Amino acid sequence: METQPAAPKRSAYDLVVVGGGIVGLSCAWRAAQAGADVLCVERDDIGAGASGVAAGMLAPVTEADFGEEELLRLNLEGRELWPGFAAELEERTGMPIGYAETGALVVAVDRDDAEELRRLHEFQRGLGLDSEWLAPRAARAQEPRLSPRIAGAIAAAQDGQVDPAAVVAALAQAFRSAGGELACPAPVEGVAPGRVRLASGELTAGDVLVAAGVWCGELSDDAPPVRPLKGQLLELRVRGSGQAPARRIVRTPRCYVLTHSDGRVIVGATMEEQGFDTTVTADGAFRLLEAAYEVLPDVAELELVRARVGLRPAMPDSRPVIGGDTPGLMWATGHGRNGVLLAPLTANRIAAVLRERAGVA
Repeated sequence: METQPAAPKRSAYDLVVVGGGIVGLSCAWRAAQAGADVLCVERDDIGAGASGVAAGMLAPVTEADFGEEELLRLNLEGRELWPGFAAELEERTGMPIGYAETGALVVAVDRDDAEELRRLHEFQRGLGLDSEWLAPRAARAQEPRLSPRIAGAIAAAQDGQVDPAAVVAALAQAFRSAGGELACPAPVEGVAPGRVRLASGELTAGDVLVAAGVWCGELSDDAPPVRPLKGQLLELRVRGSGQAPARRIVRTPRCYVLTHSDGRVIVGATMEEQGFDTTVTADGAFRLLEAAYEVLPDVAELELVRARVGLRPAMPDSRPVIGGDTPGLMWATGHGRNGVLLAPLTANRIAAVLRERAGVA
């Protein structure tokens, strides 16, 4: 049976947020906490876009790459906000969100990887990041199930993780508890300053915030130049009384492996310029499993639950768009692979823009 679109209770609000993923819900929650009359509309179920496929890494150090120093500063600022953000969200809802300061290892599988990671480690240290080079034996002492053939690793103690699905559910509850209204599914046909067009009619608002990920371009000709960056990932599961392949996030130049506390193991993720294609391919799944197996051979014994595809909203310069200069219209998009990490930071910055527009110090 086809689900009927949800109808908002009214036609006018202080703020309408378009997009019910982690970024949109975080912004909506903070605005509602500040006393705004907020409606959040989502085209599908909440978290059905990139948030629903995200692994949940909070890993600015191991995400750091050459030429992305400005993005790194944003990511570090976002990471600093997560302990307080997670604690507040869990306290207000009573819902655990899987926040864990596990640390991460970037592992060199062979000598070529080791040379590449040595250069990366020097780059990270030059930026003052807390990263440590580990010889193979030291890396296996931290994660005993690493392949005995590894050639070294970078350890990043401050990197961590969260369960994105749990975060989405908690944010929705926190937002409603703060007085916000959530309408889904409620496909949006277009946005303009102070206006949101639904199939059922038009909404008016003091401000419209578009946090619709890769779909922003469909809503306005003035949208930021966001493009979809396809990412395939695999969900595995520890069987019976078996043990997880690793406690920390384990990455290589070709994959990452992240274990959640409920036994789910996420292996990801491809980076493909394939437009809006959401097809799981045999090649993508094979390469992810191959890359994970070469560093953590125990993944071969895990249950294969499903393969999924997400479309990350990517910007040409890899930096997100947060805010905007047009009265009545703002954007929160282009977070690429860092949407979960940057959600608290984005929410704070949008809240600051709203205060400024309202003339509140």
